[in-house]
Amino acid sequence: MHFSNMAENHSSIQSYSLFGESQHLPDVLHCETIAARSVLHDWELAPHRHTRLHQVLLIESGGGVAHLDGEQHALAAGALINVPPGHVHAFRFTQHTQGWVATLADELMDEIFVRVGDVRRDLARPAVVTASPPISQAMGQIWQEFSGRAKARALVLRGLSATLLGWVARAIEDHSPDDTAAPESSLVQRLAALIEAHFLEHWQVADYARALAVSPTHLSRVARATTGVSAQRLIEARLMREARRNLAYTHLGVATIAYTLGYADPAYFTRAFTRDAGLSPRSFRAQVAASSPGRSM
Repeated sequence: MHFSNMAENHSSIQSYSLFGESQHLPDVLHCETIAARSVLHDWELAPHRHTRLHQVLLIESGGGVAHLDGEQHALAAGALINVPPGHVHAFRFTQHTQGWVATLADELMDEIFVRVGDVRRDLARPAVVTASPPISQAMGQIWQEFSGRAKARALVLRGLSATLLGWVARAIEDHSPDDTAAPESSLVQRLAALIEAHFLEHWQVADYARALAVSPTHLSRVARATTGVSAQRLIEARLMREARRNLAYTHLGVATIAYTLGYADPAYFTRAFTRDAGLSPRSFRAQVAASSPGRSM
């Protein structure tokens, strides 16, 4: 079993929302079977990354091979795969492999990771570990809830997502309790914390570098090596994430959202959002509304 297209040239690595799709994830969570997307690609998913999405895969039966940032892992029934945002990954599954893929948008992750200690650090590590019974149960419940249209669906999915991530963090810690974050990864984690605190102030890369006592060049190099994107892109992504959250979950006008996010000119905000998302703020809001008929938000 091999990956014929595992090119080392990083320029060939694609960044997707879901594999093969470029549009942003309209819902806060997506869940599908492993077979649903894999069968369309002859059970092989080429190297790619998700800049803004965290994925958790659970193999129920079958198996294959996973490549996570260049490391190869054999997959068998009961395998749990944690794929943080920005990490290059690829899969080749044996035919008829059964299981699920839960994809969580960064908007939801930000909500879940409030006052939860170092869980985010643990979940930032790509890993293949053995799934515990609670993980299997949580994934099955997410699939059932995502596939239905019951009342309070979104609320239940948020709770189940937090539960799943908690169990995944425990499984990763149990698998490698003595593993510590590399210095470069630690720098990016501190950058992420600063971005969270100051993104509404429109700090620039130089501002963050000064606060972290490193040069802007070094900060951008480490950010790109760790996440696949530049420090500037991480800063912009946090603003755009807040914009998408406001567009999806509030009734604020586009101009009001622009001012709330620190933009002096709503037209500039609209251009920035359109460049980032590939569609205007109003079109994005309409897309979210169209994708969520009858759902409680």
